[in-house]
Amino acid sequence: MADPADVVTSDERDPVVQVSAQRDRLLETLAGYRRVAVALSAGVDSSVVARAAQLALGDGACAVTADSPSLASGELEEAVDIARRIGIRHHILKTSEFNSPDYSQNPSNRCYYCKSELYGQLWSRRSEWNFDVMVNGANLDDRGDHRPGMLAASEFEVRSPLLECGFTKADVRSLAREWGLPVWDKPAAPCLSSRVAYGVTVTEELVRQIDAAEAWLRRDLNIRELRVRVEAGSLARIEVPLADIPRLTDPERRSRLTEQFRSLGFRAVTLDLEGFRSGNLNATLPAGDLVMLTPHIASSAR
Repeated sequence: MADPADVVTSDERDPVVQVSAQRDRLLETLAGYRRVAVALSAGVDSSVVARAAQLALGDGACAVTADSPSLASGELEEAVDIARRIGIRHHILKTSEFNSPDYSQNPSNRCYYCKSELYGQLWSRRSEWNFDVMVNGANLDDRGDHRPGMLAASEFEVRSPLLECGFTKADVRSLAREWGLPVWDKPAAPCLSSRVAYGVTVTEELVRQIDAAEAWLRRDLNIRELRVRVEAGSLARIEVPLADIPRLTDPERRSRLTEQFRSLGFRAVTLDLEGFRSGNLNATLPAGDLVMLTPHIASSAR
């Protein structure tokens, strides 16, 4: 006979019940924060946290979106729309990370300087915007990846409620879908600076080039997930899903693409035959440069 402790009930196997239990845990956790400011990027993770904060705290919650040159076209407008749908107070915060050589020189911990700028500016407005705690959208799937921004989060005591409540990315998407958030299946959309190879100077002009190139490709190819990465010497390296590679090698499209990219300021254009891989620039970093989301970093913000 099976040990009763090993028997999984029908409720525990039911994904609807599981999402409901996680939702309740998330709301309870956020309610314990008193008044919060959610760093809202228009991605699915931060959108779920913003919705949960509004449900748990009402007027005690606000959302803040950084208006930065590294934000891809349409992302700010989408964040505004999400905040409106949720009904949460929303503030736009102009950030100035590009003014810092620590950021623009594009070291392997560039994201640390970006998040330090964001959280520092946000914390300075805690009285004006009426909050006690800053929160972000980090979840369990962020473990094992290069996350220098989480060091900045720990220094400013930023909380990660999805991480604290044991949410994976799949859990986040399930809850976002249940809540009717339009970004529930949105692909990851990291900042435009993340497309630039480490050590290559990041400038506002360069990220505008990248933004224009990716927007053109999305219109031309009608695919949701792609990257234009920039290597030294103004070399643009295009990543698309493997199934879409033949579409870029069509002679007519290849000619139009090359002409378009050169008009944007790129010296040369290449196609990555390994296809789209999120965050693959981190694979070039020595192990000693990697900053992983470890239990120490995750708990230091609690």
